[in-house]
Amino acid sequence: MTQRPTLALTMGDPVGIGPEITVRTLLENTEALSARGVVVGDPVTVRRALAVCGLDAEVRVLNSWDLPDAREGVVDCLDIAVLGETELPWGTVDRRAGQAAVRAIEVATRAALDRHVAGIVTGPINKEAIWAAGSEHLGHTEMLGALTGAKDQSTMFVVRGKKIFFATRHLSLREALNRVSVPQQTESIDAALTALRVFGHDHPRLAVAAINPHGGENGAFGDEEIVHLEPAVRAARDRGVNVVGPVPADSVFHQLLADDRYDGVLSQYHDQGHIAAKTFDFNGTISVTVGLPILRTSVDHGTAFDIAGQGVADPETMRSAFRHGAEFAPFADRIRAAYPAG
Repeated sequence: MTQRPTLALTMGDPVGIGPEITVRTLLENTEALSARGVVVGDPVTVRRALAVCGLDAEVRVLNSWDLPDAREGVVDCLDIAVLGETELPWGTVDRRAGQAAVRAIEVATRAALDRHVAGIVTGPINKEAIWAAGSEHLGHTEMLGALTGAKDQSTMFVVRGKKIFFATRHLSLREALNRVSVPQQTESIDAALTALRVFGHDHPRLAVAAINPHGGENGAFGDEEIVHLEPAVRAARDRGVNVVGPVPADSVFHQLLADDRYDGVLSQYHDQGHIAAKTFDFNGTISVTVGLPILRTSVDHGTAFDIAGQGVADPETMRSAFRHGAEFAPFADRIRAAYPAG
């Protein structure tokens, strides 16, 4: 039997839904798990999550990555020793919760860099809480970049095997449009093609989404396609790569997700790609950070403080992130080679 890869799971904010969806992922439908999961966090948080979910399991506390054999009905937890036995109120912004979330990310990332684990799977964090704990990062992606020395990390959505990339992300729509240029499009195309190759597409097919309605209608509805997108696509094709576009955004995601014309689409701004993926399969859409020297998959939803601690959170996105972590684990060496640590 082929040995299963080991993945480190961070629960995100310990008073959000992350702990619940983490324990459900590891304990429900265990026969389908294609990787071994080790939780990185405080054991008190794992025990509380088990209790609110009504799950009966042993929490085995670990203090190193010298792992014992996996056992059915046991959740292994690498203790980060932040909260001790303190039980924080569910669903509230708390500096101590932010501190625990940040520490878990740091420990899991170090484990991946040191090859103790094949990759990390991250639960949702609360930005206010990590900022209250002293973090200066906007979120996971920026934090992981700093921890690994990566300078050009970006997001790749995965939905039913297809990939969506983003030329811009956390910007206003106006600012995103201001960033559009031939060099920016060329860099984004190259980054998307590299990621597709790293994650198993040896001969990638990429489509570039248009910005304006109907792709601009030859300049009638905007000229970004003519001035910036078309030259970048043409230059890429001249290098012999399989890139098409700009394709109107009301068609390109259907062609990706339903018609199987492409392996990936380069979305021009945050919501253009997010809306398409999450409408098609909200719970099945997960995030992979590309550009890091480690594998990182993640849920793409928040902490849901309003339902935290009730045991009702849907774990499907965390399960999908875990499954994709297992699926992508064989690419760990490719990831290191393509995106060396800084």
